[in-house]
Amino acid sequence: MAAAVAWAAPVLAALPVQGVQVKAAYPHDPRAYTQGLFWLNGSLFESTGLVGQSSIRRVRLSDGAVLQSQAIAPSMFGEGIVNWGNEIISLTWRDQVGFRWDLKTLAMKSSWSYAGEGWALTQNGTHLIMSDGTPVLRVLDPRTLKVLRKIQVTAEGKPVGNLNELEWVKGEVLANVWQTSLIARIDPKTGTVKGWIDAGALPEARNRRGADAVLNGIAYDKATDRLFVTGKTWPRLYEITLLPARTPP
Repeated sequence: MAAAVAWAAPVLAALPVQGVQVKAAYPHDPRAYTQGLFWLNGSLFESTGLVGQSSIRRVRLSDGAVLQSQAIAPSMFGEGIVNWGNEIISLTWRDQVGFRWDLKTLAMKSSWSYAGEGWALTQNGTHLIMSDGTPVLRVLDPRTLKVLRKIQVTAEGKPVGNLNELEWVKGEVLANVWQTSLIARIDPKTGTVKGWIDAGALPEARNRRGADAVLNGIAYDKATDRLFVTGKTWPRLYEITLLPARTPP
């Protein structure tokens, strides 16, 4: 997203918090305003935002090279992406339109519409899960893209908004919280935040190069159990491991 909505930043309070340790660092396009990220078949797929600069890309991990790229209509602000079958499904921010792209060629196949804003997408193998900046995640039918149910996300009983880039990891939804260095670990059945991942120790999180240069991008390689994170206009993408949880006093 381009600007935060009026949801208060989460308070860590009594929930477990895990720090991160860098296992490897890779080059990342510092011009990429990262909106969505996922790993599939040995490649990273990334969506970028900003009007006139939005794109869908296939990226090589080792050197950050953009191997394929497809521009989104220059009047639109691109948002999150997710793979489904032989397609990539994407969102736009306030245009209320999404797209289906061919996974192999990145050619645009069709469009679809939804109410409200579009922020991010992930999937659990059965359904798609969408964020829109509010404390509510939408569960979508991947074939019709209709909303099947909604998940109210709360931490210690309080709504957690600004839920941004999403990733399904080991039965949980990981969600970047916009304008923070926090990732919420969400139980998809109840919407309860089980704990936080604090990526504030990463170099770009400690020394932001601009107001929007925030953590926003999570990808998981299930085959090798690798977790990657990056941010908007970050020059690096990180493979991280999670440190043991600590519980605030």
